[in-house]
Amino acid sequence: MSERKAVQKFLLSDAEWRQRLTPEQYRIAREHGTERACTGPGWDEKREGVYRCVCCETDLFESRTKFESGTGWPSFFQPIAPELVEEHEDLSLGMRRVEVLCGVCDAHLGHVFPDGPRPTGLRYCINATVLKFIPDEA
Repeated sequence: MSERKAVQKFLLSDAEWRQRLTPEQYRIAREHGTERACTGPGWDEKREGVYRCVCCETDLFESRTKFESGTGWPSFFQPIAPELVEEHEDLSLGMRRVEVLCGVCDAHLGHVFPDGPRPTGLRYCINATVLKFIPDEA
């Protein structure tokens, strides 16, 4: 991964987020929720393309970094650029995890774990509900 660059933040009021997002998108992205495994839209997408943040439409992950983790959530071994995601310690649920947020709009995306494939060894386990898949043009 390359060095971090500064990003322009995209922040809205709570009312604006509620108007812009579906109730499920809002629950996950703004209230740090989680969808049930194998239920998010396109969680098992296999086509080539890019995954954008549903809140601010920032390109976050490329399909070439996606892998089948067997968890029921889209999993990636790295973001497009390190500054596009932020990581924060999450001590909820009585365990230590690392939460992943969109680096542009602070949307909750999921968590990152140190059990992914090479070359990074990371597994970004992301809620499909907060991703918008844009397929490559044929």
